[in-house]
Amino acid sequence: MSRSQEITVRPITEPEIPAWLHALDTGFLRSPEALSDQQLKDRSAHIDPSRTLAAFDALADNRCVATFRSFPQELTAVGGTPVPADAISNVTVTSTHRRRGILTRMMTQDLTAAKDRGDVVATLIAAEYPIYGRYGFGPATCTAQWTIDVPRTGLDPRWSRPADGGRIDLVDGADVRALGPALHERLRRAQPGAVSRDERWWRVNTGDLRIHPDWTEPFYAVYRSAAGEVQGLVSYEADDNWHEKQPHDTADVNWLIATTPAAERALWQYLCSIDWITKVKSGWRAPDDLLPHFFPDPRAARITAQADWLWVRVLDVVRALEARTYAGTGTLVLEVVDRDGFAAGRYRLDAGPDGASCVPTSEDAELVLEAADLATLWLGDESAVRLAALGRVREQRKGAASVADALLRTSRRPWCPDIF
Repeated sequence: MSRSQEITVRPITEPEIPAWLHALDTGFLRSPEALSDQQLKDRSAHIDPSRTLAAFDALADNRCVATFRSFPQELTAVGGTPVPADAISNVTVTSTHRRRGILTRMMTQDLTAAKDRGDVVATLIAAEYPIYGRYGFGPATCTAQWTIDVPRTGLDPRWSRPADGGRIDLVDGADVRALGPALHERLRRAQPGAVSRDERWWRVNTGDLRIHPDWTEPFYAVYRSAAGEVQGLVSYEADDNWHEKQPHDTADVNWLIATTPAAERALWQYLCSIDWITKVKSGWRAPDDLLPHFFPDPRAARITAQADWLWVRVLDVVRALEARTYAGTGTLVLEVVDRDGFAAGRYRLDAGPDGASCVPTSEDAELVLEAADLATLWLGDESAVRLAALGRVREQRKGAASVADALLRTSRRPWCPDIF
């Protein structure tokens, strides 16, 4: 039996979910201990076997040696239009079975199904940078984490309420599940790069569904405007760290979402006003977040980590480019190179503030790029001129990269608040 014949890649059946979860935990270096009946029930609730792939080794009693799962998602394009996405998660290959083409087989099977379904893009959060570019994915958003030195912010330590007439109240998980979905829906409709959240997200992130055995109940605070509208929510935890009878506690933000700068400002000021808190860790934020400039001394907030975040794979070039908006007006003929064929072709983009048309064309290409680089440019975060300097896109007409930047780049950077 050849190496390719010994490994079978296929969707799992419901009775195979426990073995699949065991392989998933092994691949992520989590303890592969047996799950309790409740843990198995909670972790299985969101698994659709038809979109959950596994690799089985015939020479090892058909042991599950690789995992892969996708689920339906919406991704917000520039301008606010949501497009259907194939969200990919839970990707592992057991260390004993690497370098056998297993991930390629799983990825090809899933992306082919996504293309057939009519998904415009596929998305994922890459644990490691080098893996997914070869499958046509490109980093489309970045993220940053700030650490705030509270005493240096210059905020008035007597701060107790927002100056704009709004208010902040502590709430519990049930309140967050009631208030959060509508708030997030307003946010993601306005935030390029944001993705949809289902009911399960809110249950898991408020402890109503406990799939992590080390769950600790966080604090939650809500910001309401002077008119009573919910405009912001934050989830945070705090440690207990005293030295020589002085507090040095840190507030760790799990997530903070807000639909207005006023709500953001009020929530960050609130976190910095909590007694005993001398340091705030922001959690993952947009790379051009307003956060530092909410303080009299912006240097009090320093970036302590930054990285690529949401990766995108374009499956339908026409729908992807027609879904987004464009601040400028122009025409560009793109040739997309895609070894897997999903996005390959030559396309004429005619775009302007009133809308865009993208059609296949036989005209001479003005800009040639790989599918992964198209994905990197699509949400507006990267510069075609930069990619040309790196040799990753080729100008067939001088100045084409500058035209691409004028059309595609955005005034604010895209951001994905979620990990999945």
